[in-house]
Amino acid sequence: MNVTAYTDGAASGNPGPGGYGVVLESGKHRRELWGGYRMTTNNRMELLAVIVALEALKRPGMHVTVVSDSKYVVDAVEKGWLFEWERKGFAKKKNQDLWERFLEAYRRHHVRFEWIRGHNGHPQNELCDQLAVAAREQSELAVDEAYEAGEV
Repeated sequence: MNVTAYTDGAASGNPGPGGYGVVLESGKHRRELWGGYRMTTNNRMELLAVIVALEALKRPGMHVTVVSDSKYVVDAVEKGWLFEWERKGFAKKKNQDLWERFLEAYRRHHVRFEWIRGHNGHPQNELCDQLAVAAREQSELAVDEAYEAGEV
């Protein structure tokens, strides 16, 4: 089964309140996911959006195209930097907690990335951005525990 996962993250203040938005599409099926955190960064939310998308796929071995406007996430994977970071134990790299969680979800599927320019009128990317912004503006925001504890 083929799935397209559109993802976006947003933080106000960077660091500040943040959120992520995901739109999963497969054939006629569509699912939207989002969440917000009281203190985090834009890069963490971009990465968390991809993680949430991949973790939402319950059957292993799915073919997933992740469409993201995050050079941070797309380049880390597509240019192989992430695997070198992992090999070196993530020495001096930010967001180790999320990258390790990403790798676990990533390795359960067949994933490829497609980078798109953000805020460029792409309907699903615009929707993901709206979901991420709305998520960070909720009155009750979750705690990004690793970030707030200074562990990343």
